Amino acid sequence: MAEQENEKIVRGLYAAYLTADLATVLKACSEDTEWVAIGPPGRLPYAGTHRGPEQVARYFAILDDKEESDHLVPQEVIAAGDKVIVFGNYSARVNATGRKFETDFVHVFTLHDGKITNFRDFYDTAAAVEAYQSE
Repeated sequence: MAEQENEKIVRGLYAAYLTADLATVLKACSEDTEWVAIGPPGRLPYAGTHRGPEQVARYFAILDDKEESDHLVPQEVIAAGDKVIVFGNYSARVNATGRKFETDFVHVFTLHDGKITNFRDFYDTAAAVEAYQSE
């Protein structure tokens, strides 16, 4: 039953994010959540580890300031134990360069008592870095 509830929570987070309801996303984070965006922080401004809802909010503020996403589609969701794994596709335009990139992603959520305690974002960081570079 917990797996089904965890999957429902995560699906709801995507729906909230896609309607710019960041408050719902942050409310789902535990006080000590660890939110990790893989990639070189010196080349991707949002990359790194963000701890707690305030830093997660900062992560989204940076992401929304630097990129304009036109496509975030979760394609497959797998719930197993305290993990929910989401396979999907993302594309965005980098505001500073005007360059676009597209990548498949794997998001791994860990939940405890209905709250996100850990999030990992795996994607094609090389494509993102390239889009952030000026030609």
